[in-house]
Amino acid sequence: MTIPSSTYRLQINRRFTLDDAARLIGYLSELGVGAVYLSPILQSTMGSDHGYDTTDPSRVDHDRGGEPGLTQLLTSARLGGLGVIIDIVPNHLGIEHPIENPAWWDVLRLGQDSPYASWFDIDWSRGRIVVPVLGDDPQLSVVDGELRYFEHRFPLAPGSWSEGEDVTAVHDRQHYELIHHSRGNQDLNYRRFFAITTLAGVRAEDPEVFAATHALIRSWCDDGITGLRIDHPDGLRDPLDYLDRLRSFAAQQWITVEKILEPGEELPASWPVAGTTGYDAMREVNGVFIDHDHERDFTLLYQRLTGDQRMITDHIEAGKRMAVEVLLPAEVRRMAALAPDVPDAAAALAEVAIAFDVYRSYLPEGVADLDRAIATAKQRRPELAAVIDQLSPRLHDQFDDLALRMQQLSGAAMAKGVEDTAYYRYSRFIALNEVGGDPGEFGIPLNDFHALQVARQDQLPASMTSLSTHDTKRGEDVRARLAVLSEIPEPWGDFVELFLSMTAIPNRLFGYFVAQTLVGVGPIDPARLHAYGEKAMREASDGTTWTAPDAAFEKAVHDAVDAAYEEPQIRTAWDQMDGLVTAPGRSNSLGQKLVQLTMPGVPDVYQGTELWDDSLVDPDNRRPVDFARRIQLLEDLGDGPPSIDETGAAKLWITRQALRLRHARPDSFNGYRPVVASGAAHDHLIGFDRGGAMTLATRLPVRLAASGGWRDTSVELPGSYVDVLTGRRWSVTVAVDDLLAAYPVALLASE
Repeated sequence: MTIPSSTYRLQINRRFTLDDAARLIGYLSELGVGAVYLSPILQSTMGSDHGYDTTDPSRVDHDRGGEPGLTQLLTSARLGGLGVIIDIVPNHLGIEHPIENPAWWDVLRLGQDSPYASWFDIDWSRGRIVVPVLGDDPQLSVVDGELRYFEHRFPLAPGSWSEGEDVTAVHDRQHYELIHHSRGNQDLNYRRFFAITTLAGVRAEDPEVFAATHALIRSWCDDGITGLRIDHPDGLRDPLDYLDRLRSFAAQQWITVEKILEPGEELPASWPVAGTTGYDAMREVNGVFIDHDHERDFTLLYQRLTGDQRMITDHIEAGKRMAVEVLLPAEVRRMAALAPDVPDAAAALAEVAIAFDVYRSYLPEGVADLDRAIATAKQRRPELAAVIDQLSPRLHDQFDDLALRMQQLSGAAMAKGVEDTAYYRYSRFIALNEVGGDPGEFGIPLNDFHALQVARQDQLPASMTSLSTHDTKRGEDVRARLAVLSEIPEPWGDFVELFLSMTAIPNRLFGYFVAQTLVGVGPIDPARLHAYGEKAMREASDGTTWTAPDAAFEKAVHDAVDAAYEEPQIRTAWDQMDGLVTAPGRSNSLGQKLVQLTMPGVPDVYQGTELWDDSLVDPDNRRPVDFARRIQLLEDLGDGPPSIDETGAAKLWITRQALRLRHARPDSFNGYRPVVASGAAHDHLIGFDRGGAMTLATRLPVRLAASGGWRDTSVELPGSYVDVLTGRRWSVTVAVDDLLAAYPVALLASE
């Protein structure tokens, strides 16, 4: 197996194709990247920007460059000395436009007689396949042998219609039933991805389905691609079985899984993979740059200005309850039907799903997580305790369909209820409200960070590490700027109090959320903030929702965003906050970037983040990247470190130097030893030795400056080193003030 020294994630779509990626290989090679890491490239819904809605797993997406584009990329990467990692989506297929998905089209046409009927997880006991697509004007027609509803096209079963027949009668003879879109969450009878009805769950546990949907992927492995990234393994019925099947033909590939680990949770030891896609590492890196000592100040300020006395655990319970009861009742109903002799089975199963504090168990692994969820559910709903006890033996049986579906349901409840709801509601400190994050953990003390890295090196040394992805709620440098707020609670309090007093967002928790967003991104294009505000408030579902937008509430949010730009008093205060956080925010940005690039694991650079990154949640973080600018900046870099300024050249320099060192000297990154400074400011230095390469970075720069700087702080070096960022040489006892005179970080390579 070849483990890449690093990866660089590219979002492949119709505007940035595989051919464009091939032309970028030279730049990535100069940057020091070990492998190019592609978003999904199988044929997906026409116009899809992300590719997670595969419609035909037998071919490469035409709009993304097709098979010729992939061949060219593989050739270019091989010539450039780069590996290729491909993101694959085994859990679901896109069915928004049935005509684009040959398998789904055939199932709609022939029902259970279709050779593709086994592909999809459909509850055939409920009769016809429910398709929630109709609006308030369900005017159907038959055109060219198809059932039509506006732009939606559906097949007709053979012999089920004749010219001139009543269209309602024709519809009633089909293997599917078109219903109002609002009934989908309640009446759906096929498994889907989370609560998205246009993504139908695939039965990857069936060997024939697996073989058919992975034939092309298998050929890529035979051709020698470096690795695979597995999307959403928690949606699969049996992730271990799936990964074992995958490993049977991907024996030489580096495989990572998009598994969200909660703090303290470990990746199942039985999985034949290198590790996760890095959200756990992101939480650790972000946390060590946050001032843990100011947690009480932030909590009291938040409670005073918002009136919210709840903990994140309360918001999580409420968010998951909403997800299970409003978005996922069809899934609960299907499970309850498996226990027809148990009264109140639906309510009991829903309560257990809500009670999980991790995404799911993986029976027989993770039984402790199931036991904890059952105990919590009984405590919350004592009137259901007897029912839960009755269901418990089946929920513990790894071969019982009820247990298997509970594992799939609990993951969907967590994703929709926590990441997509609670994290938009609980706004004490939104830098923590990240995929895989922990809003209840206000920073990670330095010693705890080191302990986590020792464990990472011991257990998952080839796992991916990330700072930004296509799914992060806010970009890495936005979080770096927000981390500065943890050091300046008083100025932050003044700003947010002014903002809340001069705007009229009805929900003060969301107003507090918006104020932090303003500081995190600075005065970017207002249109981006308006788009983000719309998505964030609808995800929060606390004042307005996607399905029932409240015009007055949403106008108040948009007016508040406008006021930040146009109302002189707010704009002046915002500019002052921007001035306070920009320099220390850049220090944090460079620090967390270097730490992530050199810590245990395989570092990923998300497209474009080698420069300052002010992205917000998708689709904002999937905007086209100006690679021409990055190529020119890289070409213009001299032999010495560039200034830390608005161009982001300093971040590009650090990224290049770190990636090149990892690529050139892999043996210098095989261990982990904390490097502890001595002196008055010792706790402001994050230091670790990887076995020849030593990282040193500044943390809490505002407090450091206020206390008089590094003063007598020093580090002991066990030999002679050169700082690959500055070219300066160091040995023995070194004053940190001298070591970090040019940059707030240093990357030392043993000579």
